[in-house]
Amino acid sequence: MRKLYIGLIVVFTALVLLFMFQNLQNATISFFSVSITLPLSLLVFAIYVLGMLTGGFLFASLRKGIDRARQPH
Repeated sequence: MRKLYIGLIVVFTALVLLFMFQNLQNATISFFSVSITLPLSLLVFAIYVLGMLTGGFLFASLRKGIDRARQPH
């Protein structure tokens, strides 16, 4: 089973690296008056990380709210 997990990690890492090398063109993003130019692969990675952080925060907040609602007053 351990070899299966290591194999999956190797395949996933190879796919991520392949994606990064195939998407080296620049993309410009603007927010209000700030604009920044980044490689597309870096932009996708940053959006993914921000999504994980905000999704985790939202899930934790909902869970905490549900736990508080269940507690007797």
